[in-house]
Amino acid sequence: MSLIIKEINNKEIWEDFLLNCSEKTFLDSWSWGEFQKKEGNKIWRLGIFNNEQLLGIALVIKIKAKRGTFLFVPHGPVEKSKIKSKILEVLLEKLKEIAEKEKAIFLRIAPIWKRTEENIKLFKDLGFKEAPLHIHPENSWELDITSSEDNLLINMRKTTRYLIRKAGKNQDIEVIQTQNIEDLETFDKIYQKTASRHNFVPFSLDFLKKQFSTFSEDNQITVFLGKYKGEVVSAAVIVFWQNIAFYHHGASLSEYKKIPISYLLQWKAIKEAKKRGCKKYNFWGIAPDVKEKEDLKKSKHPWAGLTLFKMGFSGHRKEYVKTQDFPLSIKYIFTCLFEKLRKIKRGY
Repeated sequence: MSLIIKEINNKEIWEDFLLNCSEKTFLDSWSWGEFQKKEGNKIWRLGIFNNEQLLGIALVIKIKAKRGTFLFVPHGPVEKSKIKSKILEVLLEKLKEIAEKEKAIFLRIAPIWKRTEENIKLFKDLGFKEAPLHIHPENSWELDITSSEDNLLINMRKTTRYLIRKAGKNQDIEVIQTQNIEDLETFDKIYQKTASRHNFVPFSLDFLKKQFSTFSEDNQITVFLGKYKGEVVSAAVIVFWQNIAFYHHGASLSEYKKIPISYLLQWKAIKEAKKRGCKKYNFWGIAPDVKEKEDLKKSKHPWAGLTLFKMGFSGHRKEYVKTQDFPLSIKYIFTCLFEKLRKIKRGY
């Protein structure tokens, strides 16, 4: 079998291929590539072909950072064949070729492949090494929402179900959904406070608006705002893509943590996902060391509490192969050191 790589410039071909793939996230979508272009990033949409048969795809983004320029493949490559090793091999050679022209000092891939010894070995055998820092989730929480609303509630943790119902009966609580881009300003106000509280670097309002406007073109994004006595105290940005809903951004005010607004907000988002025909609800990133309530006290991960919140809705953990780097220059050493220090600072 002789594989070749060609750029794909047709949205329909790209999205149709993904429609038939089981493992994927909105980071693989055509819209994510369009958003990256709005951010000023150069992109390549690569297709791996056997003759005319498309076997895999990979979105490649050129990232210019202070620590050095690199090529990044978010949640990819996505494939639907049984020749992962060959696909990864030809993709690596193509990435090296692009990197030389773009003066990139390393390659970074955040795989969408299940974390198994076999898949880890595929990267190791080609010379990849585990990245010191990940950009997108390597652990996520996903819920099958194809059953009835009653069954979804029954399968939740008892406390989660109770708080959803309690919030639903509270006349001071209201959850609204909006596709007005200006409502992102309301979201951003509490998002910035959330970032400060949990010690992470928030995205800028401009970043959020570009992302929102891009996915809005295909009606793939919504903002949920949770109000208590008229004040927005909880919010979420949900992406709906290819029958999967993604809880992409979230925020809340700590002074209202005893008011169960966030529980009702998530339930409203899940019900909206069902209305749109989604089969899965992806809660996005979770802490790797929190699996039970008892782990919460032991974990030092900044997402520990949030992870327990997400797990309360039922579902299962998804673990992908950890982010992989392929160094191309001695300068990568300085990038590696910088990112290790950043990881320690963030408490990951």
